[in-house]
Amino acid sequence: MRLTTIGTGTAAPSPSRVCSGHLVEASSVRLLLDCGSGVVHRMSQLGIDWMGITHVALSHFHADHTSDLATLLFAWRYGAIPWRELPIVVLGPPGTAAAVDRLDAAFGGSFRTLGYAIQVQEMTEGAAVDLGGPVRLVSRKVPHTAESVAYSIESGSSRVVYTGDTGNDPALGEWAVGCDLLLAECSLPESMRMATHLTPADCGELARSASPGTLALTHFYPPVEMVDIRAIIAESHGGAVVLATDGWSTEIEDM
Repeated sequence: MRLTTIGTGTAAPSPSRVCSGHLVEASSVRLLLDCGSGVVHRMSQLGIDWMGITHVALSHFHADHTSDLATLLFAWRYGAIPWRELPIVVLGPPGTAAAVDRLDAAFGGSFRTLGYAIQVQEMTEGAAVDLGGPVRLVSRKVPHTAESVAYSIESGSSRVVYTGDTGNDPALGEWAVGCDLLLAECSLPESMRMATHLTPADCGELARSASPGTLALTHFYPPVEMVDIRAIIAESHGGAVVLATDGWSTEIEDM
């Protein structure tokens, strides 16, 4: 299994970080987790095979996680020759079908003219979906918006957990326990704490509970990068920590 953090930023414009988007590659599956502004062009910049994506999973419907979905759908039709013919599967929590319909309506109902099928599959709380081969996607509700979910991507004995956007939730660490890689949002410094996002201290506690092989952090608002994130996390968690950047990539071996 391979993880690439395509976009590690937020709604705050950044010269170095585009909005949320992460690619998991396992077996024949190419799963894009979220598709915020800038993600599609960043994939091209990084040399990622964006035409080969098989699934898109949305963690929630905020613009910094979804606004490039339309760009990607149009790129598959108008941005390459030959254009896409295979269906794309868009997964997400309940409400995803309506969210895609609203996006389609914003562009004049043009999704139906793209020439390939858009298959939307909504996942109820705790649902598990086989994506193909040995790859499975599992969702779990998290405290951010009414629909927000975290995802567990499992392939053989390898497991990556992506928090999406979330507030502090002790049970999330228990759910993620023992994962090979925990990709967690790290939005704000303690001085800007809010109930719907994590601080570095929250990330440390989450990792202490989950004991991941590697803790990789993403979704940085500029103020959080002004504090010593590693030192704060080390107060609770002594394992490997990566402050992910756009284009960071790692392999998770299937033991």
